[in-house]
Amino acid sequence: MVFNSRALALLCGITIGGVTTAFLSLVPEVSGLALLIAGALSFSSGYILFRLVADFVFFKEIDNIHDALKSIQDQDLSFLSRQTKSAWNPLRRINREIHNYAERKQQEIDELKRMELFRREFIADISHELKTPIFAAQGFVHTLLDGAVEDKKVRGKFLKKAAKSLDGLNMLVQDLLTISQMEIGEIKMHYENFDIIELIREVFDQLEDKSEKKSITLKFSGDFKDPAYVLADYQRIYQVMTNLITNAIKYTKNKGYVMVTVKEIEEKVEVSVEDNGRGIPSEDLSRIFERFYRVEKSRSKEKGGTGLGLSIVKHIMEAHNTNIEVSSELKKGSKFWFKLEKGSPTQKPVWEEEEDEEEYAKSTEE
Repeated sequence: MVFNSRALALLCGITIGGVTTAFLSLVPEVSGLALLIAGALSFSSGYILFRLVADFVFFKEIDNIHDALKSIQDQDLSFLSRQTKSAWNPLRRINREIHNYAERKQQEIDELKRMELFRREFIADISHELKTPIFAAQGFVHTLLDGAVEDKKVRGKFLKKAAKSLDGLNMLVQDLLTISQMEIGEIKMHYENFDIIELIREVFDQLEDKSEKKSITLKFSGDFKDPAYVLADYQRIYQVMTNLITNAIKYTKNKGYVMVTVKEIEEKVEVSVEDNGRGIPSEDLSRIFERFYRVEKSRSKEKGGTGLGLSIVKHIMEAHNTNIEVSSELKKGSKFWFKLEKGSPTQKPVWEEEEDEEEYAKSTEE
């Protein structure tokens, strides 16, 4: 037997009307007309009240729950936008829980789809990046094997090109290994106190030849304090500054400049690298830290590099519990900056403090 709100309301109205009429019939003074009117009124009020309650409190919410479950079964989660906030009705609270569950599942599905898309793009990118140096080295070696090895001039030239291609392949593999190790936490940051100004001068010295070939000036701004101590991993910050300044030189026009600014902000030291190069389109700014993402794909090989430099920078900064920020304007230049914890020249590096604590613990045990 199937019940709906109308049948239940009718049953309830008949029951209330019958009970009311039977009770009033026990009173001798009540006439038959009065009994009829009382029975009709009690039936009507009982029917209307129960019908409203059943429809809006029970059956409507049960239908909503049924529709939500059916939508989940059909993988149609468009009903999420129709979620209500009221929760005074226990059935509505159940309905809300179903909505919340479906929303979490939808987020998981979206994340899986995003990761699948990322995986496909990554495989395509890494295949393309590996193919280029491998095919180049392969071509040079086969040319030599086909007889060019007898010509000393050609042999030396081709061997150098093959070696350069293999060096690029090795650099790519090392960068991929570095990123993978950082993501799974195998590479730990070794914090120590050092002068960031001195580190930047060393990077300038290393990149001096590259900048001179394009007549690019490497300079500090005038508002830094010398020395400026930070608490960070020296080798990793050296890698960050090398990547940022190398990119700035690479994408800055001849006779341009690359300016590094160091300034103290409360308990932080902010380091920025600014150039007057070609700039980055606004639609690319949110993606430049992705693996292999290049703003100018057609000129990526001409500029060299693995396409992983900024991605490594991002991971190193995150390992230091900070972020790398960027702002850029087309044909005017770009600016990258990050903040590090302020250090002290008298404070020992973290790894030395840990060693001292271990030695003290051993001595007390003995």
